[in-house]
Amino acid sequence: MLLTQFDPPAFLDDFTPPQKAAWSAFISQTIDRELTGNTGHHFYNPTETDTTPDVVTTDPPIFWTAFPRLVQVNSPSDRVRWTRADGSREVQDEYCEWSVEREPTTHKITRVTFTSEGPEYWSTLARVNPTKVLDLYRQFVNPNVQSTDLFRNGRYNPRNKWNNSTTGGVMHLIQPNNTLRAEINIAVAASIVRRINGELLTDEQDLINCGQYGQAERFSDPHIGGEINKLARQQTAITIANPVALYIRDLSTAGWVAPDGSNPKDYWQIVRGTPQLGLRAVYEVPPGKGFVVSDITINGNPIEFGAQIADFITIKIIGQACRIGQNIVADQTSCVGQPLFAAVAHPTAAMIDDAVSAPAIHHHR
Repeated sequence: MLLTQFDPPAFLDDFTPPQKAAWSAFISQTIDRELTGNTGHHFYNPTETDTTPDVVTTDPPIFWTAFPRLVQVNSPSDRVRWTRADGSREVQDEYCEWSVEREPTTHKITRVTFTSEGPEYWSTLARVNPTKVLDLYRQFVNPNVQSTDLFRNGRYNPRNKWNNSTTGGVMHLIQPNNTLRAEINIAVAASIVRRINGELLTDEQDLINCGQYGQAERFSDPHIGGEINKLARQQTAITIANPVALYIRDLSTAGWVAPDGSNPKDYWQIVRGTPQLGLRAVYEVPPGKGFVVSDITINGNPIEFGAQIADFITIKIIGQACRIGQNIVADQTSCVGQPLFAAVAHPTAAMIDDAVSAPAIHHHR
């Protein structure tokens, strides 16, 4: 049967019913554009093509580590990579970004906030209900946020002063490749089965290099592509399960110790979305406990960076397949010559340091 409409991420209720219909149309049109640009794919738009009763979702979901691998592979030590990852949202490119709050005198961390919300949702909400955007910023970021902080000449500025750094707050993703369109593009492009010189490609790196989707050195993009392609090789019809979004999957606290012997996982909370479909999470010790986040240790080391927590967070998308064994599509026998969307260049350590030290960029929209 056809999906009536795409729901907002995590079934959020920020939109009115007509606005939800407009959001659904946006997701549908984004999928259709990607389908038009890719031939030989196994992907389908569930609002236009039936989902058959044999439908299954990826279990476990497709997930990866939130810490940016490009920073990790270009850093000589843990401390250097944590410093770099905490230094700029520009390098937080695994579809998870965060902001760190500290005590003003001791500089100990009191709270770290993580988000996986795509910028498209917020740009859409800002067009149809700017008052709601202001209310949500005041609720989740700071009660002192003003409309003039978020809007310029009536247009929403995603990189406003409350959402442009790793210390001043975080509302949604702003790193250029952390978008829903990127997620959909990767899923569509990866659903093409490729047989090169008679050999079926199955390796994640071979697939992303041949298909030219995303960034090959991230944790996320090759793994998303590899898992989607695994479904495609079973001759299935593939889509991203409704609601289409990137979600915070979980936090593992193995090796963590709180000074009072309490469970460190108790201080992790999904504050937007649901426990199964997390969009925003906070790690914070409640007032009155007598200690703060930096007094908790991970493998014997105190938490001095938000990035240390990101090491233990996983992000996910949920794939969906139907018509299993019946969606026969001819294998493609060549690789893509050019990327299907602009990907970040492979950064050197110097490039990452430049991003960390550069002033915040404000895009006027």
